[in-house]
Amino acid sequence: MRLLHFSDLHIGVENFGRIDPDTGLSTRLGDFLAAFDELVEFALSNAVDLVLLAGDAYKGRDPSQTHQRAFALRLRRLSAAGIPTFLLAGNHDLPAASSRANSVEIFSTLDVPNVTVAARLGNHTVSTPGGPVQVLAVPWPSRGAMLASPGTRGLSIEDIRRATEERMTNAVLGQAQALNPDVPAILAGHVTVNGATVGTERSMMLGSDHVLNISAIGQPQLEYAALGHIHKHQILRPASPMVVYSGSLQRVDFSEEADEKGFCIVDIDPNAPRGQRMTDFRFQPVNVRPFVTVDAAVPEHEDNPTGFVVRAIERRNVSGAVVRLRLKLSAAQSAQVRDAELRQALSAAHYIASIARETTDQQRRRAPAEASDLQPLAALRMYLESRSVNPERQQLLLERAERLLAGLDADA
Repeated sequence: MRLLHFSDLHIGVENFGRIDPDTGLSTRLGDFLAAFDELVEFALSNAVDLVLLAGDAYKGRDPSQTHQRAFALRLRRLSAAGIPTFLLAGNHDLPAASSRANSVEIFSTLDVPNVTVAARLGNHTVSTPGGPVQVLAVPWPSRGAMLASPGTRGLSIEDIRRATEERMTNAVLGQAQALNPDVPAILAGHVTVNGATVGTERSMMLGSDHVLNISAIGQPQLEYAALGHIHKHQILRPASPMVVYSGSLQRVDFSEEADEKGFCIVDIDPNAPRGQRMTDFRFQPVNVRPFVTVDAAVPEHEDNPTGFVVRAIERRNVSGAVVRLRLKLSAAQSAQVRDAELRQALSAAHYIASIARETTDQQRRRAPAEASDLQPLAALRMYLESRSVNPERQQLLLERAERLLAGLDADA
């Protein structure tokens, strides 16, 4: 039995893109769909028995009709080939109010063949060409449900978060104990696990995280734990069971500049004893849009700063890349730099994200250009850090801001 695990598809991320004249759509939408197409082609030609998305099909909870159509067309190819797909609800998939549908619920509502949607914590048995497999689903918990649950009135956001972590841990344990030992079992979770390398993809996160211990996720009844939410691919536990973040399929911003992107392939022998069924694992890279940072520190004695920066650009491969240029130079040199020549040197790039200048003789605090793409809490955190606000006050202000956002979500 062969499983394909991926996560954080985020259809709808269109920052650092331009309009494709042939389609009228963002070139970044094309990037994300091209990576997804590569995954689908692999599944169709490599005897994959189950495709598992560990959350966040879309960028936001209200995807456009165009984005929904693009996603559905690719699911249909898998379904028509008899390959089941398991869709776990992530934080970007959940509605602001619990009475509303999540962004992937339409597939279960229409009873689309070979598609299973999991928006609640629980066990599912999925029939695949290689035999049945049990999936312990751990979707992102609804913030609205947390705020509406009995006993939360008067509690701080941190208290509610701790209570949620405890309830989720106990629920996972209970569901793991209910698994059939004769059928292979895996976990699909959209969670943050303690010890994971989070990186700086906080700009994509909605609100703050609950954090589970790896012992809560790595239950002995499982063969593999397929995780989503963190964009960096990483193996948290190598075996018994293996606990893995597949990472996102495409780079979202410069925090992922050096990250390899792809999906995970897991082979399981259903006839082996429980705990010994996983026979192979590999990470399959996909082609992604390069992000390139060009740093140029102009020497004090340099009398042609434009030429110096152009030479720095020429030493890097910027063809087809999203590029940001960071200059460090004196105020006098900055006045001499000719932006038109820098942009000409970057003409092979797909997109110029920013040309930022740091003057060595006049320090000024300015948020980077890509800050405009941050979510509110991430932007506030960046601002507080830029103002050197002490960590204790930062935490207090962030908690109060999160409470205000949570109240808006609950009232929506």
